[in-house]
Amino acid sequence: MSCLGGAHGAAMRCRLARHDVRMWTDTHCHLDAAEFDADRDSVVARARTAGVTQIVVPAVEAANFDTVRVLAHRHGVAYALGIHPIATGRAAEGHLALLREALQAQRNDPRLVAVGEIGLDHFLPGLARDRQVHFYVAQLKLAREFGLPVILHVRRSADTLLKHLRLTPVPGGIAHAFNGSEQQALAFVALGFKLGFGGAMTFDRALQIRRLAQVLPLDAIVLETDAPDIPPHWLYKTAAERAAGDRPRNEPAELPRMAGVLAALRGLPLPELAAATGANARVALPKLAELAQSAPLDAVSGAA
Repeated sequence: MSCLGGAHGAAMRCRLARHDVRMWTDTHCHLDAAEFDADRDSVVARARTAGVTQIVVPAVEAANFDTVRVLAHRHGVAYALGIHPIATGRAAEGHLALLREALQAQRNDPRLVAVGEIGLDHFLPGLARDRQVHFYVAQLKLAREFGLPVILHVRRSADTLLKHLRLTPVPGGIAHAFNGSEQQALAFVALGFKLGFGGAMTFDRALQIRRLAQVLPLDAIVLETDAPDIPPHWLYKTAAERAAGDRPRNEPAELPRMAGVLAALRGLPLPELAAATGANARVALPKLAELAQSAPLDAVSGAA
């Protein structure tokens, strides 16, 4: 496409052409994590330069509800509020009341896009499953009350998550870092969910995840980093390196390269994948569409 010509429409087409491969949405990043304390502004700047136009920052417990909200407004990104299953051991019943108060107080905040991160973890030892279910179901009810989608933690717990979603329907959302079966994946899709793919997909040995990334409907997939966790293979450190303190740190700027892996797996051009996964994110989290309409193309979005 030529960028010559004096008409405003031609200028707009050129602007879109420059960005058509660079409009990515990171649907899951813990930007508030301590790993980013030293250079958080630079992390966001690198994401912006890489073409990541939106980031969703989920809370994990009541103590960081305000933190993620303030970060979202400072950096012009989106956030979610919820209590992570790993945090349920230290969460008090009153924290559910705090969550409801926060959802009520921020219900008109365009940057609050979901209830999350919530869900169930059946992998880590020492987490009481009945307590996890209690917090999960209570938060599903809050999501339904406030008309918000949910961002789900799914770790060897897909069937139980699905059971409660059928009992307490919510306005869809994202099954983050999905690593279940194809049957379970399609069950989430049938309930209005998109499935998050990221760093794990970049490892050749992740056969199940890579197969799902190939065979699932394109309109079921969103991209995520889960930064600073789940680094891609090019950031991988050996056990010895990690023991010596050299721990990998994932960040949103890695997302376009992860997208390149997905594009190769599916045989898709990057512009098509960018458009599809971005649209999927806006379907899963509808308030992202409002933010996209108000944000310039050449930034993550205007800092608030």
